[in-house]
Amino acid sequence: MPFLMCLCLWMLLDVQCQAGNVKNCHPSCSCEVENFGLFDSFSLTRVQCRGVGHSTNPITIPLDTAHLDLSSNSLSVLTDAMLSGPGYTTLVSLDLSDNSISTIGPKALSRLRYLETLDLSRNSLEGLAEGCFSGLPLTEVDLSHNLFREFDLDVFSTKGHGEPITVDLSHNRLTSVSRSSSRSPLLQSLSLAANQLRAVPKLTGMSLRHLSLDGNYISRIDEGAFEDLKDLVHLSLSGLPELWDIQPNSFRGLQNLQSLDLSDNNKLRTLRSVVFSGLASLQELNLSNTGVTSLPNNVLSHLPNIRRMTMNKNIHCWRTQKQGQFHRQLGQEQIHDMVLTCDVQVL
Repeated sequence: MPFLMCLCLWMLLDVQCQAGNVKNCHPSCSCEVENFGLFDSFSLTRVQCRGVGHSTNPITIPLDTAHLDLSSNSLSVLTDAMLSGPGYTTLVSLDLSDNSISTIGPKALSRLRYLETLDLSRNSLEGLAEGCFSGLPLTEVDLSHNLFREFDLDVFSTKGHGEPITVDLSHNRLTSVSRSSSRSPLLQSLSLAANQLRAVPKLTGMSLRHLSLDGNYISRIDEGAFEDLKDLVHLSLSGLPELWDIQPNSFRGLQNLQSLDLSDNNKLRTLRSVVFSGLASLQELNLSNTGVTSLPNNVLSHLPNIRRMTMNKNIHCWRTQKQGQFHRQLGQEQIHDMVLTCDVQVL
């Protein structure tokens, strides 16, 4: 028994020493080893180098680093050499947020062949070299709080990779989005919130499931604006301060859309029933804090699967079946029209 106790104590001390003294850890960084799997047979290293200061050379990190935080380091240019060397080729997650990055070298990320998550938010990027993310198995990219006025979606081309990509471009200064017809990025989720877009961008060929255009200056949504986004499940058009008109068939082609958020659009006063044409799968519609106070009586004919509507902060509606009178000959009650039942919540 004393032997077993000593053995357990030795193993515990050994693990603590390994966690506190990781080999090749930069003196200004903190490195933490996480063990997992059966009998802790696998390990990954998290390296925290937040605010260690500007450096043009690669920061020394352990060979098996999976997650690296280089945020808040006053970086202005990401050169082709800064993310190279031992430890970088195994990265799964890289945080470069809260720097001053205005330029990324065309090959700066090329060695990160296992990179899935990339955070470039809160920098000074106005553009990216075509294909700078090419060949990376990225699943999530955050480009929010930058200075984009134009954006070429070809930077997310996934040559040889079939994994979907999640992209957040919120709080930029985009005025337009463009893409070359020669490539088809497999974006799964795209946020262009809080930019300066004046119209719905053309996203032909995208396999998007989630799209947010919140907080832009779109004043009118034209017919067929989203018809190429057949895989879209969630669409958010909330907080558009200039939106006053949605044309009939604007959502045509969105046969898989389940959630539509039109909340906080104060200038939007009326919605004709044909606006919702093509939304056969829609289940949730949010119209809270808009100028829309009522909907046409036949709106449910275009929304056969709607389950919930929010007309205001404290007014919630849901779809119910209007029951008819008992039919003596058939011996059963006949179901007539579908109706919206609304509940006013007293706050």
